[in-house]
Amino acid sequence: MKQPSKSASELKELINQAILDLEITPVEYQKIMDHAMEDAHIDKEEKALLSQFNEMISNGTIKRVKG
Repeated sequence: MKQPSKSASELKELINQAILDLEITPVEYQKIMDHAMEDAHIDKEEKALLSQFNEMISNGTIKRVKG
């Protein structure tokens, strides 16, 4: 079984930290997006993480708040 990339693991950690309180600020959101694009390649694991993260925002599980 293939291990997730280092960048995917780091992205997962950033997302987990940002959603602990079920709220995300613009700064946290931008940090996550910047990290995902840091290496100019979104791999399969990162794509799945971002998809789940955006779904949680879309369905209201995570609220976007002002910084």
